[in-house]
Amino acid sequence: MNFSFRRLFSHFRNFLLQLLNKEFLIFLFFLALSGVFWLITSLNEVLEKEVDVPVEIVNVPDNIVLTSELQDTIKVTLRDKGYVMAAYWFTDHLQPLKINFNNYSRTDGHGVVSAAELQRLVRQQLYRSTEIRSVKPEKIDLYFNHGRSKKVPVMFRGKIGAAQNYFITNTKLVPDSVDVYATNDMLSSITFVTTEYTNRENVSSSEKNTVMLQKKNGVKTVPDAVSLEIEADVLTENTFEVPVVAVNMPEGKVLRTFPSQVKVRFVVGSHLVDQVFPSDFRVEVDYRDLQGETSDKCKLRLVAKPALVIRASLEIDQVDYLIEQQ
Repeated sequence: MNFSFRRLFSHFRNFLLQLLNKEFLIFLFFLALSGVFWLITSLNEVLEKEVDVPVEIVNVPDNIVLTSELQDTIKVTLRDKGYVMAAYWFTDHLQPLKINFNNYSRTDGHGVVSAAELQRLVRQQLYRSTEIRSVKPEKIDLYFNHGRSKKVPVMFRGKIGAAQNYFITNTKLVPDSVDVYATNDMLSSITFVTTEYTNRENVSSSEKNTVMLQKKNGVKTVPDAVSLEIEADVLTENTFEVPVVAVNMPEGKVLRTFPSQVKVRFVVGSHLVDQVFPSDFRVEVDYRDLQGETSDKCKLRLVAKPALVIRASLEIDQVDYLIEQQ
């Protein structure tokens, strides 16, 4: 009896599985059928889509240098039935647009491929039913010359700031000059080129950064980027005893100060301390400032300091003095 029950259960289970399998297969069939209908309906609708079309400039003579930044692609908005648009999306139907340089070059070093001409070139690859809604950019400018160039310096454009307790000891552009290609008129007016605006803040160590040069329509620079080298150093404070020097003294008179030397405080990079000497500083008293003064103190001025140091100042700015007649 137990055996019969198991057999019965097994038959019932197999029957349910067969039933479910049939229903599932039927579901899959109708799902696929609805998908086919949806696809047919979608492909039959009119669609509008922007596609990228590669651009190539061909037949450029060996003695010609293109100085404009050329578009490597143009964006074309097309309108057509879905199945036609699918041919553009999923096949290699749209080949690179080959622009013959000789057809558009002019003697003034500037040629233009107009919007109408771009559409004509694109149209050659399209099906007759396809409508071109727009082309971006609307034209392509071709600036060129016959290898004329000159070397001009590169100027940095931007801001460089050191981190707290650090000091920018040196900045350098490598290379510091580049070759510029342009038409004769443009070349004569170009005396330098600048980098793109660059902002480097909180610099705490020496570093190198690649900086692009500012682009100008119709001008080509070789190279088109330079290396910005920044050297930073830790700040350290130091002091020197510097003698006080009297200037503009009348003949036969001598000015003596008490003390005769004063301390100059300054901040310098730790690697540059050995390059700074007391003789690099100059502290003066101007006799003309003492005319009409009743005070027994004279004012000191720090009139010279080396370019390597920052925040140079006098520890005291007034001292006692005495004028002697010789």
